[in-house]
Amino acid sequence: MVTGSPTIPKPFLRWAGSKRKQIPRLREFWSTDYDRYVEPFAGSACFFFSLRPEKALLADKNADLIETYELVRDKPGRVYDRVIAIPRTKERYYLERARDPARLTPIQRAVRFIYLNRNCFNGIYRTNLSGQFNVPFATSKAGAFVTRDEFIEAGKSLQRATLRPWDFGTTLRYVREGDFVYLDPPYFVESRRVFREYGERAFCSHDLCRLSEHLEKMHNRNAAFLVSYADCREARSLAENWFSCRMRVRRHVAGFTGDRKAAYELLITNIELSE
Repeated sequence: MVTGSPTIPKPFLRWAGSKRKQIPRLREFWSTDYDRYVEPFAGSACFFFSLRPEKALLADKNADLIETYELVRDKPGRVYDRVIAIPRTKERYYLERARDPARLTPIQRAVRFIYLNRNCFNGIYRTNLSGQFNVPFATSKAGAFVTRDEFIEAGKSLQRATLRPWDFGTTLRYVREGDFVYLDPPYFVESRRVFREYGERAFCSHDLCRLSEHLEKMHNRNAAFLVSYADCREARSLAENWFSCRMRVRRHVAGFTGDRKAAYELLITNIELSE
């Protein structure tokens, strides 16, 4: 009996700053010899879904995101069917956005989270000072959703991961020998305006100092790490004691396609690669 190709899990969330198009470059740093994949700034987890590691720790301080991943892990079919049943219209979008998550069940919150993410402007996650999601509706089509099979496979991949709603510092304290840690933090660039996702507290210069300290600790524990960060003075300072190289990316936050410019990020790592 001839069977078709196996379904490959895909990231089902859109996320500002996603490295989806840079995955071939990032994969050069990965090896199946590592014991575990760790990602403290999970976001859309596109690198995780590409690698499909046997064991992982995915964390993010966005507790709503982690809860969504837990529901997709546990009830992928139910979540998918409910998401695609909601009309992708401007009117329905604002009705969903206005709902109070505290009054919803966990599965209703997960469905709402995915629906808003797929239909909001550029996959941005932003909240106001009251913690209410306030990103406007996407005026142009946000693209087709993943298939049901792809979504269910994503849920199966998440079954291999420990999911935690943690600050990156907490997550990195659990890194151990043999881990591979991928860090794609929000950008703090003092000299220019760079979009960062908003939450209770934005990533700042103090967090960069914390990150630098953790890189040293992870290296001393014989864990491998890879950081991607906007090529700027702050990143070059972070990279001083490590290997680094530039990676070309394209920014996707501007409102019009013509305003989306090519830029560079710095890859910072304690892994030495041959040319």
